[in-house]
Amino acid sequence: MKNVILLVEDDQILSEMYKEKLELEGYKVLLAEDGKAALKKAKKQPDLILLDIMMPEMNGFEVLKALKQDMETKNLPVIVLTNLGSESADKDKDLAMSMGAQSYLVKSYHTPDEVIKKVKSIIGE
Repeated sequence: MKNVILLVEDDQILSEMYKEKLELEGYKVLLAEDGKAALKKAKKQPDLILLDIMMPEMNGFEVLKALKQDMETKNLPVIVLTNLGSESADKDKDLAMSMGAQSYLVKSYHTPDEVIKKVKSIIGE
């Protein structure tokens, strides 16, 4: 059975690129463009969530908090995948990790292949 990844990304170009890369690796990909859609789709129990931070409606930190407070979704592994790579990056990373994220990756610092490698390590492939 294919592992299911929930990709939460509001940038359509990035979303399509990551979706294509993940599908080439054999994953089934669910897409959400904002935090509210992400919370609904997380109820489908994906094997892992790739979560952007800067999004409309709810930001990634709000989504992560809601996921971890919900009994149905609190144990889903989350990789924060963001462009927040400025001087606030360490603070943001610490916050995400303290909220229950498994990993924090800055898009501009990691290739899509490195992101897929991290996905595989967390899912256990």
